[in-house]
Amino acid sequence: MTTIEITADLVRDLLRDQHPDLADRPIRLGARGWDNQLWRLGDDLAVRLPWATPVSGTLLLKEYAWLPTLAPALPLPVPVPQRLGEPTDRFPRPWLITTWIPGTPADRAPAGAQAATTLAAFLTALHHPAPDRAPVNPQRGGPLTDRAEDFTNGLALLTTRGLIDDPAPVDAIWQDALAAPPWTGPPLWLHADLHPANALTSDGDLCGIIDFGDLCTGDPAYDISAAWILLPDDDGDGIGRFAAAYRHDLDTATLRRARGWAMARALSGLLIGNDDGPGGKPSWAPPARATLRRLLREA
Repeated sequence: MTTIEITADLVRDLLRDQHPDLADRPIRLGARGWDNQLWRLGDDLAVRLPWATPVSGTLLLKEYAWLPTLAPALPLPVPVPQRLGEPTDRFPRPWLITTWIPGTPADRAPAGAQAATTLAAFLTALHHPAPDRAPVNPQRGGPLTDRAEDFTNGLALLTTRGLIDDPAPVDAIWQDALAAPPWTGPPLWLHADLHPANALTSDGDLCGIIDFGDLCTGDPAYDISAAWILLPDDDGDGIGRFAAAYRHDLDTATLRRARGWAMARALSGLLIGNDDGPGGKPSWAPPARATLRRLLREA
């Protein structure tokens, strides 16, 4: 992982060079994410800088191109790009100035039962046919078969490491999802990265959705899998309330594929949450384990 050291002085210098009217605002670190660092710029703005991999800058350009159009129709606040920072010798990747969205990530303050209808409303608003030139990501919006090898390898690794006791029921849910009829509708807009670190909460409900770097089009089952990941696993009727509040057709095949995606994402979360290396995120393990419990209990 090729990281770039980012400091408040660097952020201020970049602003002075390209957006001098904002350079005198208070600057403080907001968060270090998987791809980007987020620096608060006063009370209402933030600077997002890709620090981990060069591809992160490309993801920000995608947000800059599409989010201003999508955001007005969404019922939850999202970080809307305001200005673009161009690559320079000082910082060789594009960066963004966006609106700041207050709230606490759900991996630190989990969502409560009321989030079922809030999540459904957000996805109902987002899941509409996308234009032909919209971005695609077969690994997230495509068929589950594209992830079959990764799933098998991940399940074997987690079983070997003692993080999954019995792989059979886990694999059974995955195999059922693989056997479900595929999505035949038009490619819909997807957030494609709805996990607890990208969902903000306040007073137990969702209050914002962040990080649209994986925004793409495809099968809505990928986003719908977030219901198993974000909603509390002790809420026995949470998935039912979500499904009732989601205003597009949610047939049995889509739910089966969504369960498969939820299981695949739970395994990924367990691997990342139990990784002792620099890419590990311990806060991801509890929601991944809760997702696994819910799926196995339903099965």
